[in-house]
Amino acid sequence: MRIELIRRPERSSAMSLLSPIIAIALTVITGFFIFLAIGVDPLEALYIYFIEPLTAWWTVEEILIKAAPIILIAIGLSLCYRSNNWNIGAEGQLVAGAIAGSVFPILVPEWNGPLVLPVMLLMGIAGGMLYGAIPALLKIRFGTNEILTSLMLVYVAQLFLDWLARGPWRNPEGYNFPDSREFDGWQVLPVVFGDDVRLNAIFVLIAVAVAWFVLSRTITGFQISVLGQAPRAAAFAGFSQKRMVLMTFLISGGLAGLAGICEVAGPIEMLRTSVSPGYGFTAIIVAFLGRLNPVGILFAGLLLALSYIGGEGIQIVLGVSDQITRVFQGMLLFFVLTCDTFIFYRVRFVSTRRSAAAEATP
Repeated sequence: MRIELIRRPERSSAMSLLSPIIAIALTVITGFFIFLAIGVDPLEALYIYFIEPLTAWWTVEEILIKAAPIILIAIGLSLCYRSNNWNIGAEGQLVAGAIAGSVFPILVPEWNGPLVLPVMLLMGIAGGMLYGAIPALLKIRFGTNEILTSLMLVYVAQLFLDWLARGPWRNPEGYNFPDSREFDGWQVLPVVFGDDVRLNAIFVLIAVAVAWFVLSRTITGFQISVLGQAPRAAAFAGFSQKRMVLMTFLISGGLAGLAGICEVAGPIEMLRTSVSPGYGFTAIIVAFLGRLNPVGILFAGLLLALSYIGGEGIQIVLGVSDQITRVFQGMLLFFVLTCDTFIFYRVRFVSTRRSAAAEATP
């Protein structure tokens, strides 16, 4: 007996709707057995992981804070993936935005007026865009694989950030800790909701609305979809693949850079050797879990932010490893991609005897 995947003549609309729900359910079930295997009460662990963070207002605020950068990055990635451009380096573009946006508050700390924050945000966006343009231009000019180049550039950005924080940008009054000087006054994102939810939450809502409008109501959104689903038809229609590669990478890098400077000017309020726990990679899961749809990404981002807070909760309460969050996120991505397979293919079980007999028949 062997298993074959037979391509469907049309996409399964039922699986398109059920795929994220099935993936989440399979992740929870698998997590149940993982907790059981490591000697932890699975029901208590799952409650702390998924339910308890929703029972207190301060943890809800933490979820919103964690979700903001993830959703911003995932919106940009969804445009890339819809157009069949595989940007895997959003984490590096986030770091580039954080570095570029921190230039003035670190090198010119005495400038602390109303214009400094807009300039920081614009420089963060520009830094992410320029860093995202590197794999795009390499693909356009030399045909390089953007998956490899964008991913390798992540480590370049992280090592450069580490060098800056430990070297020329280290706070001379920081008791030798690898941090920059603290941002203050106009250099910090203002709080707009509750005690800690900052201005980047508004940026998220704007990004979701604009992305939805562009994809569903403009010719640019139509070009993105056609280039991703039917490249030959797009070529006959005169749509430029090279122009789309550069445009989507610039948008994706810009949003990642905005997320980076918002982290530095928001919850962290300084530049450190690490400014992200992996938001750029988590955003890949969010983009696919949200079906590359801006509204779906909004809810998927909240779910993945919940996984960060829940992972911290079981680490504190049950003493589980801090890697459990990555395990859950990895399982979720695996099940999302597995379920997505059944959108385009159906399973057929074939008897090896019948197959051999059919091949032997003249």
